[in-house]
Amino acid sequence: MFGRRRGSHTNRALRSGPFSAAQVPPSAGVVSCRVLDPVSEPVLNAEFAINDVMGRTVVSGSTDPFGSFVATVPAGDYRLAVSAEGFTPYHGNASVGESAHASLGDVTLQVAQLPVLPQPGDWEIEPAHSSIGFTARHIGLARIHGRFNTFAGVIRIAERIEHSAMHVVIDASSIDTNVKMRDDHLRSADFLDVDRFPVLEFYSDRFVHKGGSRWAITGALSLHGVTRTVTLDTEYLGVGTGMEGETRAACRATTELHRDDFTISWQTMLTRGIAVVGPSIKIDLDVQVVPKA
Repeated sequence: MFGRRRGSHTNRALRSGPFSAAQVPPSAGVVSCRVLDPVSEPVLNAEFAINDVMGRTVVSGSTDPFGSFVATVPAGDYRLAVSAEGFTPYHGNASVGESAHASLGDVTLQVAQLPVLPQPGDWEIEPAHSSIGFTARHIGLARIHGRFNTFAGVIRIAERIEHSAMHVVIDASSIDTNVKMRDDHLRSADFLDVDRFPVLEFYSDRFVHKGGSRWAITGALSLHGVTRTVTLDTEYLGVGTGMEGETRAACRATTELHRDDFTISWQTMLTRGIAVVGPSIKIDLDVQVVPKA
């Protein structure tokens, strides 16, 4: 459970105390909190969200170097959520009066139980419940979302997870942005050149535990005839059981690729000199794996 080292102090007048000099609208008040770990050290960069009674987020942000946050909100009743990597989330209530300070005092987060790691052995990506997507900027403005529809991969889980290995192969021609003309262009020699380079391949060389459920998976990505080192910022989601009783493990991962690193440098410009496709591509992976038969 969560504890507080000090009791909450709600709706104290702002005319005195540390916020007496703050400029607060007449119909608003201040809510504050300090977030601590189990040994009473401040939790830096903990994420907080203050939601109204309808569940809408009124204000959100992260704690300062002292583990604290202060926010001005319209007078009313609120629900507070605090989360931090490696800790169990906190949820609490706050009632903020006009020109008043609602303090939640010191909130102590408890260390979260780490998800169970998959058993050693060979696991394969299950495509029906996995996705490899990407996001690119178009003419420096709107985002274009796409995905690769055909891919396969195997992860060899070692006795020590840090010694595990992964190999993923993606069919370059399966690129899909839901616009045929654009997809045909992306497959052409201007971009992926799928006739010469039919697949993208990733071979991992390091699994590094970053704390909690976060991992960094570093390896070699071969794309468009060029191989570069990339790192997948990975969140491990744990092990579960599928509809037919099969064991599954899941993770999410992101990385950012720069087109010029892979000599994909098509730079057709519009009349005002804006690149049609942005210089970087964000990759998002949602992956489920099952034991290899």
